[in-house]
Amino acid sequence: MPHFRMEYSANLEAKVNMTALCDLVRQTILATGLFEIGAVRVRAFPADHWSIADNLPENSFIDMEFRIGKGRSIDDKKMAGEAIFASVTAFLKERFETPHFALSLEIREIDAELSWKKNAIHPRLRGA
Repeated sequence: MPHFRMEYSANLEAKVNMTALCDLVRQTILATGLFEIGAVRVRAFPADHWSIADNLPENSFIDMEFRIGKGRSIDDKKMAGEAIFASVTAFLKERFETPHFALSLEIREIDAELSWKKNAIHPRLRGA
């Protein structure tokens, strides 16, 4: 049940290939070996309205949230977070060459008792 969500300032639309970034995150998540392929979801949403720090128009951000099911060790969660953060940081290298960009990542565990899901993708991939 790994769901990865990115919210980003809309002024990044012309500067960052979000589709490529989503795919990189998906590949990085799978490379950890901690998550089943059919469960991984990565998506990105622009924030059309934002105000950051000193409110300069060139200020931008990407806020990442990774929701996962319970059951992984703190070391596994840290390893996954560090791998994702490193690959995204490398992808966004140009953004860090300016003093106007902020990147954040938080991992949250989903309470299984309060989470409902139905996935037709798992049977197809598990049967392959």
